[in-house]
Order: sequence, then C-alpha cells, then structure tokens
Amino acid sequence: MKSAISVDNLRKVYGPVVAVDGISFEVHEEEIFGMVGPNGAGKTTTIECIEGLRRPDGGSVQVLGLHPQRDGYELRERIGVQLQEAALHYRIKVWEALDLFASFYSRQVDWHPLLERLGLTEKHNAPFAKLSGGQEQRLFIALALINDPDLVFLDELTTGLDPQARRAMWDLVRSIRERGKTVFLTTHYMEEAEQLCDRVAIIDQGQIVALDTPENLIRSLGAENRVVFSVDDRFDEQPLRAAPGVTRVERIGERVVVYGQGDRLVGGVVNALEAGGVRFRDLRTEQPSLEDVFLALTGREMRE
Repeated sequence: MKSAISVDNLRKVYGPVVAVDGISFEVHEEEIFGMVGPNGAGKTTTIECIEGLRRPDGGSVQVLGLHPQRDGYELRERIGVQLQEAALHYRIKVWEALDLFASFYSRQVDWHPLLERLGLTEKHNAPFAKLSGGQEQRLFIALALINDPDLVFLDELTTGLDPQARRAMWDLVRSIRERGKTVFLTTHYMEEAEQLCDRVAIIDQGQIVALDTPENLIRSLGAENRVVFSVDDRFDEQPLRAAPGVTRVERIGERVVVYGQGDRLVGGVVNALEAGGVRFRDLRTEQPSLEDVFLALTGREMRE
C-alpha cells in the first residue's frame, strides 16, 4: 500500500519541553487517518511539521513524496489545510475569500457547489465578521478544498459545531475520501475518530502509544461490556454477581452498572433481576469504545 505521508523519528522541542518525542508512522493513500490525544500531547505540533509550517528538530518527513521544507511550494499546490485556529479580515466577504484563495493555486475547483455542500450559499455575500463560529469553521474547510488537494489536513475539524453540523462534516469527510483523496485529521472527539477513521494513532506526551484500526484498538483493550439500569430500592446484589458472564457490580445511588463478558451477560442479568423481584428501569447495554481505549492508555486525570 502506497504511503501519502511517511514520518520517521520526528522530534520537536520548545526549550525544555519535548513536544514530539521521536515518533514514526505512515499514512496510506486514500485513507482517513486520525490522531487523537489529550491537550498538549503533540497533535498540532506533529501536523504542523508535516504541513511544513514548523521545522522539526530531528527525524524526517515525506509528504506525497516531497520534503515539506525543501519542496514547500510544490507541496502546497497539492495539499489542503484547515488549521485549528485561523482568521480572516473582518470585512472580507465569503465569496471574496474563496476567490482570493483560489487565485493562489494553479488548480482550483468551482467553489459554488462547495458552498452548497457546506450550507453557506446564503452567506456567500456576508462579511467574515457576521459569520457564526460554525460558519467560520465551514468556510475554512471550503478554503482547504479550493485547490482540489490530493491530501487534506483537518485539525480539530468539528470543534464548536453543533451535533447536526458535526454529522454533516462527517459526511463531507467521507465524500472527500470517496473521491480518491487522503485525509489526516486530529480530533478531541473519540466518537468522531471511531466513526470516521480507517486507522487511529493515540499520542500522549509526545509519543505514539497505540496505532491501529479502531476495531483492533478496542479489541486489544479486552474491555468488559456493561449493563446499566436504575433501581429505586435496595436489593441483594449477590444473585447478579453470580449471573453468567458477570465479573463485578457497581452501584452509585440509583444507578447500577454490571460489568462482564459473553453472549449470555444481558440475559443473565435480566433473569437475575426478575427472579429476585427487582423493579428496574432504563436498562441499556454499553459496548467498549475507542474512548475506553483512550482513557486506559492516557489516564483520566486532568493535565495542564
């Protein structure tokens, strides 16, 4: 499988802080590759080194067979970049920004259909200052796609978007890949990475601690399934603990969480509750997710 991005022993230091500590990975052509990690883990520094916006202090990077620093002009013709933080002049209109950015490239796409796909057609004549946060984000995505890039970088794509707009962005990302493009994205949303990405790299304290498909990462955790329900009264938990597949039971107030594995887990829990005459409500099952993997590998504590 051909590589769109090849990173070998990448290192970036800011004074005494090691932001990226010798990481290596590849991004395949025509895949959606995700990088997730806590705040300050090194995601944005990594993506900016790959884009050529920052010069690495060590290691090597190749993007579409080009060197981000030495071949910067040629590379910028072939990539699209949506930055985590960006701004335009407050008086520039949406159509003016698109026209301006299109003039930077030898290859452009017609931006009118792009505006329609992003729900910005009615804002084409609006100044940047009059756009909402979500509309600004969608405009920057349009600007990243204006040159019909082979490789698109999306840094915190859906930050600040409401759930409906977030799902629309997911559909857009999938459509980009379906047109034969490669997508490299960073995100704070584990569900987003799990839904979109073919492979995910989890980065923590400047190092990649796991890299695989979301399915394989979840499977490798060996996490338990959960059966969650609420009760009003006290009850004997021992029959629950003895049910098939149950490994442990937790209760916090009215909420009960039963952990376990196996196909008989849910049926065993329900049978034990009914046999004990326990009145329960809001029963649901929860499967292990990429968020469980993320928390297991990076910890739950807050970091500065």
